[in-house]
Amino acid sequence: MLKNKQKLSELLPELQEKVLLKNYTTFKIGGPARYFFVAKNKDDLISALKNAKKLEIPGFVIGGGSNVLFSDKGFKGLVIKIAFLGVKLENEKIYARSGTELSKLANFCLENSFGGLEWAMGVPGTVGGAVFGNAQAFGDKISESVESVEVLDTKNTEIKTLSKEQCNFSLKNSIFKKNKTLIILSVVFSLKKDSRQNIQEKIDKCLQYRKTKHPINFPSAGSVFVNPETKIKNKKIIDKYPELAQFNEKGVIPAGYLIQKSGLARKKIGNAQISELHCNFIINLGGASAKDVFSLIKLAQRKVKNNFGILLIPEVQFVGFK
Repeated sequence: MLKNKQKLSELLPELQEKVLLKNYTTFKIGGPARYFFVAKNKDDLISALKNAKKLEIPGFVIGGGSNVLFSDKGFKGLVIKIAFLGVKLENEKIYARSGTELSKLANFCLENSFGGLEWAMGVPGTVGGAVFGNAQAFGDKISESVESVEVLDTKNTEIKTLSKEQCNFSLKNSIFKKNKTLIILSVVFSLKKDSRQNIQEKIDKCLQYRKTKHPINFPSAGSVFVNPETKIKNKKIIDKYPELAQFNEKGVIPAGYLIQKSGLARKKIGNAQISELHCNFIINLGGASAKDVFSLIKLAQRKVKNNFGILLIPEVQFVGFK
């Protein structure tokens, strides 16, 4: 490994070592990456991936670190942070590089009077991460605004463009989650014109909701679990929890509701806690470990499964866990 380290350092002059990953995630949790590299453009990314592969060093790519939980032991390989930044307007389409913060994209849309991404203001993470996980809020999904996605296929180092249909978007899912060889480089959005006043009002409404209903004063990864697209048919459970009848009509049950009704609001393990404000948030009260968060995730899955017969699926990626 020492020989590989020397080679990688020569090939990537700006390579860093033993970088604490907690400084690059919204959870503020994670041990050291053996190697860490900031890719400022496509060439940087391709070079880092090619050289890591050649030297048989495992690699992992991050954007804003908003939907990832790194192990307390860190990552024994190369973590590449995508820092392709920038948004532009061309032929009434919005082009955003994958490392651009979602809030900056939402603000750009406001400045240019394009509606449809108001919900993204205040959401942590980047454009690439949002498209990767088909981020959504207040009934709107980012996939509804996507026209095409430029990707790097690491299998053959080919850059290509996928149409919205080719991205296979579904609830909190996409082709990028299923096929990890595809790395998002940039996204083209097709949005409708609206007045700045209307857009600002929608943004203010979203921000106010988050301020009162989300635990924004603590580090977290946002929603931990995907809201189950299912219906509960057990009459005894529905009689016990009448609200389920309304959720059954919609075909989607809020994960936070299931966790709350399982008696886990404010449940703590170490310095990680299930938020009382929104039970689909696990918050870092200060100094929480990845093990604390992981244990709470497993507990929530077990309790909800026992009470409702539903297995909650995490949105969060677990990296460095065995």
